[in-house]
Amino acid sequence: MNCSTDDENSDQNPPEEQWGAVQIKFDNRFEGLSPIILNNTTQTSSSGQKHQFSTLKYIVSNFTLTNTEGVNFTFHLNDPDKGAFIVDQSDANFNNEVSLELDSIPAGVYNKVKFGLGISQDAYLLGGESQGEFWAEAGAEGMNWSWAAGYIFAKLEGKYGTDALDVNFINHTGNMGDVVVTETPDLYREIELDLPDQLVVTPQTFPGIHFIADLNHYLSGETDLILDDTNHEAMGSSEHLVNVTNNLSKMFSISHIHNN
Repeated sequence: MNCSTDDENSDQNPPEEQWGAVQIKFDNRFEGLSPIILNNTTQTSSSGQKHQFSTLKYIVSNFTLTNTEGVNFTFHLNDPDKGAFIVDQSDANFNNEVSLELDSIPAGVYNKVKFGLGISQDAYLLGGESQGEFWAEAGAEGMNWSWAAGYIFAKLEGKYGTDALDVNFINHTGNMGDVVVTETPDLYREIELDLPDQLVVTPQTFPGIHFIADLNHYLSGETDLILDDTNHEAMGSSEHLVNVTNNLSKMFSISHIHNN
């Protein structure tokens, strides 16, 4: 079965002909208006600091859709091989969209969506046998450290400065292995949003959810941040990267729903 449900009374194994697919689009922008072009688009933070991305990648996983009856269907819960994806701005199409597909969702009408930013500890601690394919993909995309260290949840690189973009920065957020053992913050975050319109899933159609990710939140979000020589080369889960993670977790909104 491709989806899990948290309602024991629901039909957990509908016939195959009662499943449909959902397209997920991520549109990475600054302040919801300006499409991000790597090595080109410059943003000025609330603190007056300019920054520009050369690399913009993040991992999303554990997509959950809630239907109008309040039943949740999670796409490959804690199964990165089948349910985790890398959103890479360098893959954006001419509409500035990075698309992925949830290929098996029970037919129905949905009004909420939830997903994870990063990989949950429950998934990571299953070890390599349960996520070997995604681990290899993440490695090829530069989105993990050694197995003992774990996944890079968000990789932000580029240049920054006050008057000119003259300093390089590297901010890589992620968990360093088992956070209980290492006594480090867990940077996995869940984002839950109401859909602006109902999402209708059927076997005959290919509906979609169009997300906007406002990367202005990186430095001008829940916590206003300034890049400097204490944090512009940061990897893991330092206090700065906890703030970055919290900011990024608030950057998502839904532009619209496509129902075909």
